[in-house]
Amino acid sequence: MANILTYAEHLNGEITDASLELIALARRLASSTGGNVEAAIIGPGASALADQLGGADTILVGESDALGEFNPQGHTAVFTGLIASRQPDIILVPYTSVGMDVASVAAAASNLPLVSYCLSVGADGGLSGTCQLYGGKVEVDVEVDGDKAIFAMLSGCASADEGRVGGAGNVEPIEVSIPELGITFLSLSEPEGGDVDITAEEVLIAIGRGIESEDNITEAQELADAIGAALAASRPIIDQGWLPKTRQVGKSGLSVKPKIYLALGISGAPEHLEGMRDSATIIAVNSDPQAPIFGVAHYGWVGDLFDFMPELTERIEG
Repeated sequence: MANILTYAEHLNGEITDASLELIALARRLASSTGGNVEAAIIGPGASALADQLGGADTILVGESDALGEFNPQGHTAVFTGLIASRQPDIILVPYTSVGMDVASVAAAASNLPLVSYCLSVGADGGLSGTCQLYGGKVEVDVEVDGDKAIFAMLSGCASADEGRVGGAGNVEPIEVSIPELGITFLSLSEPEGGDVDITAEEVLIAIGRGIESEDNITEAQELADAIGAALAASRPIIDQGWLPKTRQVGKSGLSVKPKIYLALGISGAPEHLEGMRDSATIIAVNSDPQAPIFGVAHYGWVGDLFDFMPELTERIEG
């Protein structure tokens, strides 16, 4: 029997999809091991969010306004205390900036191995994880030395919708003991909204480093206009200043789930895949047949995107 504890990250009064995915993954593991699924939610407003975690058998609620929106020291102290008291065999944390703040310190404090960049977790005959390395170009199977571990999971490891249901949903308040904090939460800053909300679009065309120059974006925009799609981009395009930050897809940008995601000249680094792998249909165009983007694409074309874009635009326009 392997009992599982997940960390529920929340922002602006909502549980993040990455956290719901962890509960869905935990339910899958529990069904094969016979264990229980517990979800820990910590911070102000935690009790009001507990009903969003219906996939867990037990929801451990650590309500405390003293932690602010997120205080890494406080959250880690509470979560580490839960690891010690609940004695889970498998601990799942989202591989996000918040999750890794918690996971790295909790692993050291609990003297547990931390397995990062995880796509999946196995519990048959010992703990193991499949991880991405070298920008997603290599997948490695990692066997854990011991019977307990913390796994930091990449987005897309399971369905967020499945994490909302299926458990007993018993809410259990926990006592929050907060040490003297050297960090104080002041405020949360978010980018201003842009002319297009790419998270609400049903069709997205995303451009990457393969677009080569800012002048070539016009060609991609013409294709987007012909299809009726919005134009998005990977981080290198945003860093060059060729498109605004509000168009960035990925870990340091926005997560999107359109019906169609057409990736043009995007290699598919894990940070980008984290923001779009849940799209209903992914179509990738890249000149490198080994590009990681093809690992998540439903359809792919290996070739020059400057041959692809004008031809598709012409066909659509008739």
